[in-house]
Amino acid sequence: MKKNHIKHIRYLLVALMLAGIFISAPAQRKKKKRKQNIASVISNGRSYIGTPYKWGGSTKAGIDCSGLIHNAYKTIGIKLPRTAKEQSKTGKKRGWEGIRAGDLVYFKFKKKGSKWFHSGMITYVSDDKILFIHASSSRGVVESNLLSNYYKSNVRNFRRVIK
Repeated sequence: MKKNHIKHIRYLLVALMLAGIFISAPAQRKKKKRKQNIASVISNGRSYIGTPYKWGGSTKAGIDCSGLIHNAYKTIGIKLPRTAKEQSKTGKKRGWEGIRAGDLVYFKFKKKGSKWFHSGMITYVSDDKILFIHASSSRGVVESNLLSNYYKSNVRNFRRVIK
């Protein structure tokens, strides 16, 4: 090959590499922003750990499950409905295999002839443990393992709000 051809090939390779960097830069920024948003909602949710449960509550003096989720997402500019039942219709539905930190989990429990909804936010996912934060009516705001039989058997759906 002539030196001129080699020089043109080198320029072409450099140009293609730079094009790849510039094309992926917006995608990288979006991914970084998503990670920051997820970290923010989890951090905000965890700031309520130990807060007592109060039906209809939305402050650190007392909060319910949907109030916790509502407040956490509000910190990143996402306004969710106020009730767990209405929140469970927001975002994109996910299956067990596709959940990640920041996703929301909704439960439907049956107790003494009535049904009630409960919500939580996934905070950690691994093969053998999935943690979520929620406002338990008996323990206040806590982080629990979703894979425990009690929670796992009552999951209604998962939703992804942070895209």
